[in-house]
Amino acid sequence: MNIIRNLLFLFLLLIGIQQTSAHEGMWLPHLLRQLEGDMQAMGMKMTADDIYSVNAGSLKDAILHFGGGCTGSIISSQGLVLTNHHCGYGYIQSHSSVEHNYLRNGFWARTPEEELTNPGLFVTIIQRIEDVTDVALAGVTSDMSEADRQSVIDRNLEAYKSQVATQPDEGVMFRPIYYGNQYLMFVTLTFTDIRLVGTPPESIGKFGSDTDNWVWPRHTGDFSLFRIYAGPDNRPADYSPDNKPYQPRHYLPVSLDGVEEGDFTLIFGFPGRTQQYIPASAVAMNKEAINPPRIAIRDTALQILDKAMRVDEAIRIQYASKYARVANYWKKWIGENQGLERTNAVWKKILHQKEFRERLHGQGQEVDRLARLDSLYNALTPYEVASQYYSEIVQRNIEVFTLARYMSTLANRYQSNGEAGYTEYRDRLRPAISGFFKNYQPELDQQVFEALMRMYAEQGDPQLSPAILFDQFGAGQAALRTRALFGQTILTDQEKLLALLEGTPDQVIEAIQQDSLVIWYDLLTQTYVEQVARPMAALNDAIDADMRGYMADQMEVFTEEKFFPDANSTLRVTFGKVEGYAPNDSTVYGYQTWLDGVMEKYVPGDYEFDVPERLRELHARKDYGPYAVGDQMPVCFIGSNHTTGGNSGSPAIDAYGNLIGLNFDRVWEGTMSDLYFDPSICRNIMVDARYILFIVDKFADAGSIVREMTLVHPKQR
Repeated sequence: MNIIRNLLFLFLLLIGIQQTSAHEGMWLPHLLRQLEGDMQAMGMKMTADDIYSVNAGSLKDAILHFGGGCTGSIISSQGLVLTNHHCGYGYIQSHSSVEHNYLRNGFWARTPEEELTNPGLFVTIIQRIEDVTDVALAGVTSDMSEADRQSVIDRNLEAYKSQVATQPDEGVMFRPIYYGNQYLMFVTLTFTDIRLVGTPPESIGKFGSDTDNWVWPRHTGDFSLFRIYAGPDNRPADYSPDNKPYQPRHYLPVSLDGVEEGDFTLIFGFPGRTQQYIPASAVAMNKEAINPPRIAIRDTALQILDKAMRVDEAIRIQYASKYARVANYWKKWIGENQGLERTNAVWKKILHQKEFRERLHGQGQEVDRLARLDSLYNALTPYEVASQYYSEIVQRNIEVFTLARYMSTLANRYQSNGEAGYTEYRDRLRPAISGFFKNYQPELDQQVFEALMRMYAEQGDPQLSPAILFDQFGAGQAALRTRALFGQTILTDQEKLLALLEGTPDQVIEAIQQDSLVIWYDLLTQTYVEQVARPMAALNDAIDADMRGYMADQMEVFTEEKFFPDANSTLRVTFGKVEGYAPNDSTVYGYQTWLDGVMEKYVPGDYEFDVPERLRELHARKDYGPYAVGDQMPVCFIGSNHTTGGNSGSPAIDAYGNLIGLNFDRVWEGTMSDLYFDPSICRNIMVDARYILFIVDKFADAGSIVREMTLVHPKQR
């Protein structure tokens, strides 16, 4: 019996260690000294100071938060920025029209004067990171409510912010880690004059589109190039034709040596959100309750959009960016569920928790936060499901509800802030409405509205949704009711809507309150706030408190583990190796793809798999310049780095600190890594740097862009 128990203990211990394997983790760069030995053992030739330093230029000075949602890196002394095609997609689209279709044809600025400005785009560079836990938690006691606790923390940090030594153009932000057990301060520098330098056509930058999204083998040249401009002092400045290219403290040289199986890889960026330490009950809730409805809702909307986009080029341009945003996580959630199922993630979490409880009991601690958390997540589940129906239908996929929200907010501003508040918001609405209609088709939105409101009525929870929803959109009434609502509203007519805003506040408010779709938006939103959001908030407060304690207990109990904080859009390092994987029985994937594979997938005229004539010609002649491996052109490769959303555009860096690729995706089987990382199948997908250089130089004939980079051969040392 003791032998069996000891074997079980060893098995559980290995599971715990696996949770923080060498490949797993999104590590804070200013604390890498504790991992320096592990990284060097995997092949890294740098030191922790080479990666993060405040006093000297280091890798972190070349890494930037691109537009608040992606990552980018600086790859020349003239502020040239490399990020993903899909990260720059909205800005590329904004410059595109049927006459100048940069999405279809690509764009390359061969002189600074040809670079295109992008109002609203910004990039942020981290200057330094400091631990401010003692400051944040001063005066916090264990008997405080979550609201009172947060109020104390907010006051502490706001008072401390005024004492931080910064330059006038630097910002300060604070972020909790380890579920609020610790707090960090980030001093930032944000640039707002960012110009488009180059983008391949989407037949390269988006090759494979939705079919290949989250899939390996991959053959997508998912990159675009921008440039940071600064004032005469090399500091952030509003756009001016007199601004100069930013000169960074550090930029990434580009390796021409490529990758081989087992090579060390480092991904540097701003991963969005992970939940590695939540209990099994929370993982099960995501898999069984939350993902299915949001997958089904997006699937319905995407089918309608796809049908229209395939027959109308103008609609395809209008909806390209919106479709991509919706499709991206729709497919991710499908893969996430499959990965959780295949790896038995919930069961492994249960086993891990069993070991946790045994160790906790052995230390004489009897507080069972896990039991409370299980109970709380069970209570939270119906509200989470109802929240998904509201957010996916009302907030995301029915576009006209965005206009209804604008109008409802305008009426509320008048009631709350009088005519001054009304006027200020109305003036902001005019350009927002014009921008909305630039990429809007009311007839298409009406089809989505009918389908999704029918789903809401047929599948929503009657206890957490308005009763009238089921009466008017159930039992075959959805088509008739939708036609009536769209026939009565003015929201789908840009001229009428803008003309209405020229009226007096009383006239506008009266029209808003009588509009058929505003009425429905207000009804659905009010019901959501009162019956779903408020009880959810109370449950989540209780979960936050217990998760904070559970996180602290795990760190105390599993002393053999190194715990990284969950991702929260702050600067992180993840390291791994170039390596293939076996996703299922008798299937083994290699680590590299080639241009030959692009031609194998080529379907003439297909919007996902068409290939530009110029690229076909270069392939036929094997005209790859200095970027080939023999007579083959590398395209993408995979590695065992732990990445998530927000790592799009993160540079893939070699053992010496050079750019070897550009992160843009994960394999479908491993998308569950936000909740559970399994090193056997979790892989990140990267564009090979040599393919990027080949496309810019040989395909686009934009060699001047390549010539400003520093090209190196690190393996020839």
